[in-house]
Amino acid sequence: MSDYSGAAEADFQRARTRAFLRKIMALLSKRSNELLSFEHVKDKVKAHSFTYRGLKTVEVNKIVGSVDRYRDFDRHFLPAQDHTKDRWKSIDRAFYGHVPLPPIKLYKVGQVYFVRDGHHRLSVAREKGVEFIDAEVIECQARVPVTPDMRPEDLVIKGEYAEFLERTRLDRIRPGADIEFTIAGNYEALWEHISVHRYYLGQERREEVPLEEAVASWYDRVYLPIVQAIREQEVLADFPRRTEADLYLWIMDHLYYLRERYGQEIDVEEAAAGFAEQFSQRPVKKAQRAVRHTIESIATETPFPAVAPDEWPLGQTMKNLEVIMGLDGQSSDQIEENKNDKSERKDH
Repeated sequence: MSDYSGAAEADFQRARTRAFLRKIMALLSKRSNELLSFEHVKDKVKAHSFTYRGLKTVEVNKIVGSVDRYRDFDRHFLPAQDHTKDRWKSIDRAFYGHVPLPPIKLYKVGQVYFVRDGHHRLSVAREKGVEFIDAEVIECQARVPVTPDMRPEDLVIKGEYAEFLERTRLDRIRPGADIEFTIAGNYEALWEHISVHRYYLGQERREEVPLEEAVASWYDRVYLPIVQAIREQEVLADFPRRTEADLYLWIMDHLYYLRERYGQEIDVEEAAAGFAEQFSQRPVKKAQRAVRHTIESIATETPFPAVAPDEWPLGQTMKNLEVIMGLDGQSSDQIEENKNDKSERKDH
């Protein structure tokens, strides 16, 4: 009876070749092809509360990392090192011989899994086209979303998000709030916005405002109105691979720029629509802008300046931010009265 040694040798060499080709593709595309380190992810996303979930059937595409062997296999669990050969081939022969194998062992964080034990079993199973695998699962809670498309380079931003949530408790104050950036460093800008908002609330009330109350007020009165404008104007469709949080910061700065240039009559909806029109990343919009700017440059000696989002500062002074949102020392009644006056002017 065959021991399938020849077939296992061929399978391993094919898997190693595929691993090499994926490594080259990753270098060319500048995208990481590495497995995630469980310890690194756990620390960054503040994972806690480990719970044994028992035997589960797990989708192999959601297994994206390892506890201690993330250097031995690539993102697709192809063997990245030759020293895995003997163990890999023995598992492969077991597959050929229909030998029952014990379930692998996984940690679950968010929507993804990390291998505790069974790396070679998983690697061979994926090479055979297996889509689901039995596993003993221990789940731990994460403070920020963790999804299968997350890569090592995303952990900096995930870590900043976790720190932001620990600092503000926004996920406790407003469950379901989802503020995710694609650019590192922006959570510090959000903290500045909250701090400014808290300061002016205290000025308005003539007393210190508790942090949690200021966070809730900022989210309800500042962040959500702009996000709502983004959704109503469908601005996000013009900026692929960006998030509502990215656009919130950019539109806040754009709104400040427009009001400094054209006065306080510019509102959030107008700023959001203008931002999408001027800085859309869609090819059709880019072509339209190019034609319009050419015409404008012929018709006038002072065309409207095009300032790219990455040229704007990500934070404004305390006064600037409060002027933008109409909170510069005004009471809630005054803010509402100003809105009514503005509506009346528009009607006339």
